[in-house]
Amino acid sequence: MIVTALGTPRIEPNATSLTALLDSTLSELAEGSIVAITSKIVSLCEGSVVPEDAIDKDQLVVRESTRYLPASLSKYGHHFSIANHTLIASAGIDESNGGHYYILWPRDPLASALSVRQYLAGRFGLENVGVIITDSTCQPLRRGTSGIALAHSGFCALRDYVGQPDLFGRPFKVTYANVAGGLAAAAVVAMGEGSEQTPLAVLSDLPFVDFNAASPDKTELAQLQIPPAEDLFAPFLQSVEWQTGAGAATPDA
Repeated sequence: MIVTALGTPRIEPNATSLTALLDSTLSELAEGSIVAITSKIVSLCEGSVVPEDAIDKDQLVVRESTRYLPASLSKYGHHFSIANHTLIASAGIDESNGGHYYILWPRDPLASALSVRQYLAGRFGLENVGVIITDSTCQPLRRGTSGIALAHSGFCALRDYVGQPDLFGRPFKVTYANVAGGLAAAAVVAMGEGSEQTPLAVLSDLPFVDFNAASPDKTELAQLQIPPAEDLFAPFLQSVEWQTGAGAATPDA
C-alpha cells in the first residue's frame, strides 16, 4: 500500500466547494485508488460549522449527540458522545484549525462520500475508485489518536473471515477485518493531526481491497454497526447512564 498525503491552501468555511478543492489538488488519479478526505475539510466546504460566539459548546454537543455523558465526568472536561453510530469525544466537534468556528461532522458523511466518488469516477474515467471520509479518535488505555472512517464508498468496508479456517484449521467465529478503518488509520497518520495542511490522501497499490461500483447498501451499512448490547464492550457501554441528545431521532444506543 502506498499513501500519499496532498497539501491544500488553508480552507475557510464556505470559501470553496469540495469538488473545486479536488480539482485544484488532484491532477490525476489511477484506477484502483482510494481518496481519503478529512471530515473537517468536508464540513468546511459544506458549511457544517457554527461560530464560537453563537452557542455554548456544551449545548452544541448535546444538540449533535445521539447519546452523551456530562462533561463533568471527564477529567479533561469532554463529553463522551455517541453520534453517527460512533463513540467519540464531544460528538466529533472540533475547534482546532477552525478560525473561531466550531467544526461539526458533515451532516451526511455517506452522501458526501457517494457524491465525491461519483464525481471522481466521472472526471477521471475510473471504474474502481473509492472514497473515505475520515476523522481521528482515541483508543482507551492507549495514548495518541488514530484515524477512523465515518463513511466510505466504492469498496467493501469489511472482510468476512467467519467460517474460514486459520492456519491450523480452526474456523474463525466472529472475525471481520475492518478494511475501511485500517485504510482511514493509514491515511490519517500520513495526513497528520496538526498544522501540516495536508487534509487529503491518495491510497494506491491495494491488492486487499475489493472495489465495488455500487453504493453501500443497507445490509452492508448495518453490518458495520453493532448494537451496544451485542458489543464486546457492552459491560462498559451499559454501565453508565447515557443522556439523550437532540440528535436522537434515529437512536443508535
